[in-house]
Amino acid sequence: MIKIGDIELPDFPLLLAPMEDVSDPPFRALCKKFGADVVYTEFISSEGLIRDAIKSREKLDIFPEERPVGIQIFGGDEEAMTLSAKICEATGPDLVDINFGCPVKKVVCKGAGAGILKDVPKMVSLTKAIVDAVNIPVTVKTRLGWDNDTKNIEEVAERLQDVGIKALSIHGRTRVQMYKGEADWSLIGKVKNNPRIKIPIFGNGDMDSPQKVVEYKNKYGVDGIMIGRATIGSPWFFKEVKHYIETGEILPPPSVEERVAICKTHLHTSIDWKGEKLGIVEMRRHYANYLKGLSHGKQFRNRLVNTLDVDELDHILDEVIAYYQNEENMISN
Repeated sequence: MIKIGDIELPDFPLLLAPMEDVSDPPFRALCKKFGADVVYTEFISSEGLIRDAIKSREKLDIFPEERPVGIQIFGGDEEAMTLSAKICEATGPDLVDINFGCPVKKVVCKGAGAGILKDVPKMVSLTKAIVDAVNIPVTVKTRLGWDNDTKNIEEVAERLQDVGIKALSIHGRTRVQMYKGEADWSLIGKVKNNPRIKIPIFGNGDMDSPQKVVEYKNKYGVDGIMIGRATIGSPWFFKEVKHYIETGEILPPPSVEERVAICKTHLHTSIDWKGEKLGIVEMRRHYANYLKGLSHGKQFRNRLVNTLDVDELDHILDEVIAYYQNEENMISN
């Protein structure tokens, strides 16, 4: 059993990474249904939260079926971060996560996200202030370092553990790398195997197949894995990974009927949460992934992203099923 503070998780938990404009409540609920053990919100600006920015406040919404769920915050100002952590705690999450890993320029230039990797003492003091400010577990997601010459994650892990974080997720790239090149897990493994480290260490980066998850689990000994991009349009990826861990067998991919049913659930939950227009518009980024690998999938996607009518969207998705059923019948005959 793995524990984050008092939160009990199964051996080798799978975590849904916080992803901007992706890991909203409808998507998180789907991932939870398919086996994610912990899910995280999109990252939330501490300054935006304090200003009562509507978009930031909406990100605090939590569905009961998501738990355990963490709210992730980012910012470079200690006072703003501690106040936003208290605001988050008041909404009832299971934990608060600090983003020290986002490489995007507009975040980094404010000394937030991965920008703080240039100033480890500030990272440590900010983390301690948040740990002291709330009564729920505080965790951190970060990177190996700022660049190839400053891969200081081993020191960072010890110092963050010493000020009270309850788990650490490490993305296997530096800030300079952004999302390019292959993630380097060797330092993640060193952190996990450091005898001083007692908190759970979760690895993140390039987990795009069940086989790779198991390979890295065995090779680096991490306590669990955080999965991001591989789940977009494939929330069932968690189920595939767990099945492979338990049996060594690869699950067959979902049928077209199953994909469409999941996509419809996602669409209607999105509409229920965000309202019709916004729910429809924000689903558009997911269709390409739900239809990935299907012949003529692009043509259906183009139709799906060009309508604001719910009934028409349902009709197009029904057409997807009919088209591929007909195609299969033609092949079998």
